[in-house]
Amino acid sequence: MALDQGHEEILAVFDAMSRTWNAGDAAGFADFYTDDATVIGPEIYLRGREHIRQSMAGAFDGPLNGSTRPHRPQSTRLLGAETAIVVTRSDTVLPGEREVPPEREHLVTWFLTRQGGRWLVEANHMSPVHLDRRPEEE
Repeated sequence: MALDQGHEEILAVFDAMSRTWNAGDAAGFADFYTDDATVIGPEIYLRGREHIRQSMAGAFDGPLNGSTRPHRPQSTRLLGAETAIVVTRSDTVLPGEREVPPEREHLVTWFLTRQGGRWLVEANHMSPVHLDRRPEEE
């Protein structure tokens, strides 16, 4: 199924976010978030672009150094022209890994808004995939 222009623009954000993650660029990565964005996940609560940048800088200099974070879209919904909800399968792959352990396999719900002509993340919530049935098996 072909995506309309709005969906293509939204999904391009995730490709670009992956590139900044893969480059270890904390400032570039944080620029995809609004000033007051929220990130929630297992043992994670970040509030605001600056907090996200600081957290990612520490992670890229530490345990996530050299990691990659591909996002595989599972669903995309436009809630009008300026708002979207996207669900991705987003795994954190450490250098040299052939398989990702379950604790770094995530389903992520993203809430995005269009501001100044670009899509930005208002909030995301990640949850381990630990499901009996994974989305790609449906």
